[in-house]
Amino acid sequence: MNSTNLLTVTVIGLLAVMSPGPDFIIVTRNSLLYHKRVGLCTAVGIALGSIWWVVASLLGISLVISKTVLLFNALKWIGAAYLIYLGTKSFVGRKGISATTNEECSRPTMTSWTAFKLGLLTNLLNPKAALFFVSFFSIVITPKTPIILRTAYGLEISLIALLWFSLLATVLSGSRIKSFFERISLWLERVTGAILIALGIKLALSRLSNN
Repeated sequence: MNSTNLLTVTVIGLLAVMSPGPDFIIVTRNSLLYHKRVGLCTAVGIALGSIWWVVASLLGISLVISKTVLLFNALKWIGAAYLIYLGTKSFVGRKGISATTNEECSRPTMTSWTAFKLGLLTNLLNPKAALFFVSFFSIVITPKTPIILRTAYGLEISLIALLWFSLLATVLSGSRIKSFFERISLWLERVTGAILIALGIKLALSRLSNN
C-alpha cells in the first residue's frame, strides 16, 4: 500500500467524519441525551452505513446515483424527510413535561438497536455520501489499482468513522459533561432537533453537482 495514498486516505477520512453533518449531530445528540452505549451503537450504525457506500462505489452504484438526477433526487428527498422527522420528534416527544420533573427519568429510553438503526439510516439516506465516495475514489484510485487496495482504502474510511464517532460518544457521555448537559437537556434536544430540521431542509434544497 502506497504510503502517500495511505496518508491521503487518512486525511480525507478524518476531514470527512469530523465535519459537522447529520452523522455528527445524531451521535452528539444520542450521547448527550442518553448514555455511552447509545452513542457507541449509533457510531457502529454509521460505520456500517459507510461500508455499504464503499461496496456501492466499488460496484459502480454510487457513480450511477451521482450521475442520475432521478435517483439522486429520490434519495435526497427521502433523506431530507428522515432528518426533518427526527428533528420534529425532538420538539413533540416531550411535550407537557414539567420543569420540575426529573428529565432523565421522564425522557424515554433508547435501546441499542434503535440507536444502531438511527446511525445506519442517517448515513444510508444521505446522498452526499454517494458523492463523497465517488470523489474519494477518483482521488486515490487509478484504473490500475488492484481491487484489494480499493477495498482496503474504502474500509479505512469506515474504520476512521467508527473510531472517531466512538471517541466522540465516549467523550460526550463522560460524567462531567453529562452532568452539565443534563441540566439543559430540554434545550439541547430542541437545539439538536432544530439543527436536524435545518440539515433536512438544506439537503432538500441541494442540487446534484457532481455531473
